[in-house]
Amino acid sequence: MTQSVVVQVGQCGNQVGCRFWDLALREHSHVNKKGIYDEALSSFFRNVDSRRRVGGSCDITGGRIQSLKARAVLVDMEEGVVNEILQGPLRELFDSTQLITDVSGSGNNWAVGHWTYGSAYREQIVDQLRRAAEHCDCLQCFFLIHSMGGGTGSGLGTCVLKLLEEEFPEVCRIVTSVYPSAEDDVVTSPYNSVLAMRELTEHADCVLPVENQSLVDIVNKIKHMSHSGKPGSVIKKDSAIISGQGGVSGAEKPFDAMNNIVANLLLNITSSARFEGSLNMDLNEIAMNLVPFPRLHYLVPSLTPLYTLADVNIPTRRLDQMFTDAFSKDHQLIRADPKHSLYLACALMVRGNVQVSDLRRNIERLKPMLPFVSWNQEGWKTGLCSVPPVGHSHSLLALANNTCVKPTFMELRDHFTKLYRKKAHMHHYLHVDGMEQACFTEAISSLSSLIEEYSQLDATKDRLMPDAARLNIAT
Repeated sequence: MTQSVVVQVGQCGNQVGCRFWDLALREHSHVNKKGIYDEALSSFFRNVDSRRRVGGSCDITGGRIQSLKARAVLVDMEEGVVNEILQGPLRELFDSTQLITDVSGSGNNWAVGHWTYGSAYREQIVDQLRRAAEHCDCLQCFFLIHSMGGGTGSGLGTCVLKLLEEEFPEVCRIVTSVYPSAEDDVVTSPYNSVLAMRELTEHADCVLPVENQSLVDIVNKIKHMSHSGKPGSVIKKDSAIISGQGGVSGAEKPFDAMNNIVANLLLNITSSARFEGSLNMDLNEIAMNLVPFPRLHYLVPSLTPLYTLADVNIPTRRLDQMFTDAFSKDHQLIRADPKHSLYLACALMVRGNVQVSDLRRNIERLKPMLPFVSWNQEGWKTGLCSVPPVGHSHSLLALANNTCVKPTFMELRDHFTKLYRKKAHMHHYLHVDGMEQACFTEAISSLSSLIEEYSQLDATKDRLMPDAARLNIAT
């Protein structure tokens, strides 16, 4: 069995990470009724004998659960969120050797996070990463969670990404990046996002882009549904993707609903690593099968179902409907419509009592509606995990390597250019040791080059030819 380490950086990264650990515990406790430390738990948790602190390792490889510790490193240059975690119901999951904090924050400045704190905390971060890796028998993947708009998440987060590549070049790096909405209250977020984009493009194996606005839209849709009062529209308790109830944490905090969506994305992408299934998908296979060109590794995630209806008299959404929903824009975690763009490849990660034949039937049904590049018409990767999410009979995570990410990147470039043309706020960045104006020009050049690569692929869409009719052999 393989293990993975979660690295959560900045306020957003730590809040999302907190929701992931909470919901992962809920999921494992739902399946693991006997309290045995099994392979499923070992993928993201250590089992520690807290009585044996002195001398040797205190990890326990089997038997009953003693004290679970998350395979995680928590980094934030403000103490607030990490202190909340340490004072909350998840405090036993972490110890002081997993935490790296400061008090002053990065002031929404990528350069401060990347250069100032990156150099000041480099050795400490590397030490914590190595320690987390040493606790793994077979380290398969680092999951980095951060946001793009602030200073610590974008700046220090991408610095950590480079350190992961330097220290563990053979270990897969999957990054979940939360992109700011157009109405973001951080004036410098376009700078921070574009500077971070260059690092993500150069150093990540896969990036799962998530837009704040999409999360807001999904939360509002579910809340509207639950308050509509229409017959048959009552949502089953704890089944909504925004629900964190049933986990360890108590009262819901602001942004928990949005963060729960991202946490569910991580739960589903790791389900094959944590549970058995008839068609398990290795985490390394995601990049291997979905990334045909190294820079084009941005995978658009979509989740379904968003909730389950409580009324048993109303039939649950048919399995086929779940597959259809996964390709509709209402279920994407960025504002995009993949059906009207070009697919390079697509992964379907299904959970629950679903047969391989159901999977194949739906792929054949959907294929004519989804434009794939001519050289990868069979570009599907599938995974089946037998354990469904709590509150559902089945679920589906789709990861699409699709040119529909291009408008998001173009919008980001436009916002950057408006500030950069006036050289607004640039002095805050250029005063930081290590930061030069060339960083800006190289970052926007990298982003423009990425957009152009997507445009070139998009241009081939109109030239896609339908399959030639098969020859009928006379008998």
